[in-house]
Amino acid sequence: MRYQRSSALYQAAQKVIPGGVNSPVRAFKAVGGTPIFVEKAKGAYLYDEDGNRLIDYISSWGPVILGHAFEPVIKAVIERAKLGTSFGMPTALETEIASLAVQMVPNIDKIRFVNSGTEACMSAIRLARGVTGREKIIKFAGCYHGHSDSFLIQAGSGAVTFGSPNSPGVTQGTAKDTLLAKYNDLESVAEIFKENENQIAAIIVEPVAGNMGCIPPKEGFLEGLRSFCDAQGTLLVFDEVMTGFRLAPGGAQEKLGVKADIITFGKVLGGGLPVGAFAAKNEIMQHLAPEGPVYQAGTLSGNPLAMAAGLAMLTELNKNPSIFSSLEAKTKTLHEGMESILLRKGMPFQINRFGSMISLHFTAEEVVDFETAALGNNDFFKKYFHGMLDEGIYLPPSAFESYFLNDALSMEDIYFTLKAFEKTINGF
Repeated sequence: MRYQRSSALYQAAQKVIPGGVNSPVRAFKAVGGTPIFVEKAKGAYLYDEDGNRLIDYISSWGPVILGHAFEPVIKAVIERAKLGTSFGMPTALETEIASLAVQMVPNIDKIRFVNSGTEACMSAIRLARGVTGREKIIKFAGCYHGHSDSFLIQAGSGAVTFGSPNSPGVTQGTAKDTLLAKYNDLESVAEIFKENENQIAAIIVEPVAGNMGCIPPKEGFLEGLRSFCDAQGTLLVFDEVMTGFRLAPGGAQEKLGVKADIITFGKVLGGGLPVGAFAAKNEIMQHLAPEGPVYQAGTLSGNPLAMAAGLAMLTELNKNPSIFSSLEAKTKTLHEGMESILLRKGMPFQINRFGSMISLHFTAEEVVDFETAALGNNDFFKKYFHGMLDEGIYLPPSAFESYFLNDALSMEDIYFTLKAFEKTINGF
């Protein structure tokens, strides 16, 4: 395929946008080459500025679960835009989507809308600190909760030491309140609690990790976190920005049967427009301004275009829950086909899958956390990514990102993808 126009657009973008992109993963730094500039998308397909058609396996990193330009969402946005795009005042639409979300998701009474997943997670942690009167939090290495200072932390010299900033601009003072544990490792969590008894406000976790590839929780891991929190008076925060309304109508809580105290949302909730949210039971949400003292605000929160898109999306998912089993079946077919090809080739690999999330790791080790995800052969991944791109398949341009399937993908698209996969792998 040719990418002359994408290349020219990237050069122009670099002159006025840092790195030529507005989110780092788009820059192709992990895989090399020139980022693809999209002109339009429909259903399961992206159409780039050079006229190439690509089968899409990122789905805008999750939100377009029913495919691009899904007609009910597009119609809702257009009709709503005719009435005005922003008011900075309440609308009935906010109550309508909030009521539907509360109906769909277990264990929540109220929801507050914000403008991004980062904002949702940042606000959830502030709320947890306000409710508990504590300052420290536990997060897991490799889990991404947005670019708020509290989350851009890397491990220190041991599991119980303070974290350290992994981005300039994050202060040591902020970093000291974030403690790093290993995903799928309850012992690391127990050790942190032992060293910081009655000091931890919250554990925040992706119930199914998606930012070190797709990594499902081991049996008992989330249940163990729930038990620690109950015993310690700590709040359990599920970051469901990726998994919310994707794994099931009620997200990971419904699918996995574990209750969180605060849940954050984004992506699918906005139907493709920028939206985030956090939700909890009344006894927690009553601490939030204007009812309580924990302050959070946003001029564009509850934006009517985003609310209209989100309501159309949730309505469809609530009305047709078979969508989730359809997506799982397609993801399973992709998984089994890839596995068969890799076994014949005799290459080291791990494929992780949960629901409509999946990732391929070029390693013989089981991938259960960030350390094992990092063992993957990135040279293999680069070759794999560009080989698939040449065949018309767009994958996440990083070995540390989950694929997100959308239900517009047909079985013919899956079989075409597997033929491209076999050709690419045989070319190694």
